[in-house]
Amino acid sequence: MVEWLAGNRIRGTSTERTTGAGFNPVDAISGGWVELDRTTLGSASHPITVSSLPDKRYYMVLAHNIAGGSINWNFRVGTGGTLDTGSNYSDRHSQNGAGDSTTAPANRWGDILANASKDRFTQLYIANKSGSEKLMTGHVADRGTSTGAGSAPERVEIVGKWTNTSLIDVLSLQDDNSQNFGSGSEMVVLGWDPDDTHTTNFWEELASVNGDGTADFDTGTFTAKKYLWIQAFLDRSSNSNNTQFQVGNSTLDTGSNYSRRRNENGGTDELSGGSGESYMNMATYSTKEFHNFFVINNSGNEKLFICHSNLSSTAGAGNIPNRLEGVYKWANTSNQINIFGVNSGGANTLSSSSQIKVWGHD
Repeated sequence: MVEWLAGNRIRGTSTERTTGAGFNPVDAISGGWVELDRTTLGSASHPITVSSLPDKRYYMVLAHNIAGGSINWNFRVGTGGTLDTGSNYSDRHSQNGAGDSTTAPANRWGDILANASKDRFTQLYIANKSGSEKLMTGHVADRGTSTGAGSAPERVEIVGKWTNTSLIDVLSLQDDNSQNFGSGSEMVVLGWDPDDTHTTNFWEELASVNGDGTADFDTGTFTAKKYLWIQAFLDRSSNSNNTQFQVGNSTLDTGSNYSRRRNENGGTDELSGGSGESYMNMATYSTKEFHNFFVINNSGNEKLFICHSNLSSTAGAGNIPNRLEGVYKWANTSNQINIFGVNSGGANTLSSSSQIKVWGHD
């Protein structure tokens, strides 16, 4: 059965999109990010550890710690099934756009986002090459001082080094004081290697839609998933007004249920709570923008977004683009996101080269 969505777009399952099975006979793409393992806490406990990981050149880590004890964010890795608790780590991090802080040597990465019982969403990349020190880059979105759209989220950007040259096969998110994470807290570890030939890719395409020359467009409804990866390229008719996004369940939420914290070009963080949308750029406008989001999308928790954006300036190598780093919160705790939309914030239009793509996985 073929299902038609808004804009005469067709939706089908991943099975229906494979060779000989349906309307779009395309072979499944091999060698993408594959889920290696996950740990989900069935009750309040600590730490969240994923072990027995196979050898992969790169890891992607997605972690959602649900409010429980008074937690600091700490992360350890190890080899041979044993976490390294020695002073073999160093990191550089910034919280809420403040100046960099460093720890070296240390017995873990982090010790950031001071003790609090709050929801947090983490997305990390780790380069896991044998014979080399292990390098990590990551970002954390924190729900802020309280629940609700009136409280702006907090953010951390961090890079780390583990001096061991052996392969990582165990990772752990924990608290130095052995405080418990809330029930349902989870860590998922994905792997990628250039020699992979599997077709069990973690990220399933859920939506792909182009602009139509008007001031706004959206994905239409897609299958809701716990983890979302959203990319948006926006080709605007002029460089005035802020681009905005909204999300929702079946329809876009226009209520005052969004909050944000953003930083452009290393300046001071801008934050706002209780708005009817979330701005995707700031005072330095652009006609072409590329936005990359990771989202935790549990129905019973506030939705946390980590976003990085390139806001292009005038064409030509002599005109430097602008960068934006932001975290966003949708305060809904009843529904999962299954629609994402953007608008140009005024009279600007978004050409047909504008595009939103959504991938996801439970």
